[in-house]
Amino acid sequence: MPVFTYKATDFNGKIIKGVLEAADEKKVAGQLDAMGYIPIRISLSGGDYGTFQRDVMQGLTSFFSRISGKDVMLFTQDLATLLEAGLPVDKALSILTEVVEKEKFKEIVRDILKSVEGGSYLSDALGKYPKVFSRFYVNMIRAGEAGGVLESVLSRLGVFMETSQDLKEYIISAMVYPLFLVLVGGLSIIILLTFVIPKFSVIFSDLGAAVPVSTQILLSLSSLIRSYWWVVLLVVAGVYYVYSRYSKTPDGKFNLDKRKIQLPVFGDLIKKIEVARFSRTLGTLIQSGVPILQSLSLVKDIIGNEVIAESLNEIRDRVQKGDRLSKSLNDTGLFPSLAIQMITVGEETGKLDKMLLKVAQNYEKVVKAMIKRLISFLEPAMILVMGILVGFIVISMLMAIFSMNELPF
Repeated sequence: MPVFTYKATDFNGKIIKGVLEAADEKKVAGQLDAMGYIPIRISLSGGDYGTFQRDVMQGLTSFFSRISGKDVMLFTQDLATLLEAGLPVDKALSILTEVVEKEKFKEIVRDILKSVEGGSYLSDALGKYPKVFSRFYVNMIRAGEAGGVLESVLSRLGVFMETSQDLKEYIISAMVYPLFLVLVGGLSIIILLTFVIPKFSVIFSDLGAAVPVSTQILLSLSSLIRSYWWVVLLVVAGVYYVYSRYSKTPDGKFNLDKRKIQLPVFGDLIKKIEVARFSRTLGTLIQSGVPILQSLSLVKDIIGNEVIAESLNEIRDRVQKGDRLSKSLNDTGLFPSLAIQMITVGEETGKLDKMLLKVAQNYEKVVKAMIKRLISFLEPAMILVMGILVGFIVISMLMAIFSMNELPF
């Protein structure tokens, strides 16, 4: 039977940690409830060594790691769980000061608790840390407070953040192997050009051999890299610096993002990622009671592509004048027809929030399928390219060696 580690609390705020055997997480939660505890976090145990190793790593990184989106997600889910169990906000925050792993985050939670105990709204206390809690996050909490449904809003927010985090982690993990191939292949070629080929160049120069053209090109390239490697590094660094500065300017980011969505295959993928992000964010906001005009303003902060983000200004203005959201989205030409049709159905049935979440769910699946197909093509293509480059180097050197047999001795 699986073994689960858990963190729980009693109604006095005491943190309890332990291990339980159960068929699944729900059974563990049931056992903890029967014991009079409120479950905060339940996870599948990796065994004693795995638990020890994880605790050590968390201890080592807690002082140095920045507060990530995953940390905020866990905080949100834990806070929602405690509020749904009937604890007041200040008591729940007090418990979370013991649960949060990273010391920097602990300090922030303690300050938020202090503000709440001093009479501030939770949303105002969170708003003091815009780098940790986004404007979208704070406005969601504010809507929950205004409607008296804070625990429900936190629960939806936790689901939203978990889904977004899963998609982000899927994209990153899918790109790890291709990037590894590029790194290893590039390193192999650099080693051949800077260490292996120079050994042969000495032999060819001593013998006075008339080497083939392909070998002469390799020898010249090798000599250029060894003699002017610092120039190459300066050029690469300069290009990166110029690109970095340009991409941070409003016009530069807009122009680059415009080029990105015009790329074959990758442009379509970027659009679908943004459609999924737009739909899930807007659906979650509307479902939580945030007015649609305010929601559209908040969604702009979430969108990564500047072209699509800028189009939301026009969409918001048109919706404010009375246009339907689906028509405004369709006229931009940036949103797929299937998404437009689903949003139209949501407007006609009065279930726009639910339909937006379905659109997000659908396009998240589409994005994962596209990435899977893209990676399945990229991996063999990159292996083939690296193989051709290494093969060209090896064959060129072998041709030069074989040409030595034609020399008169």
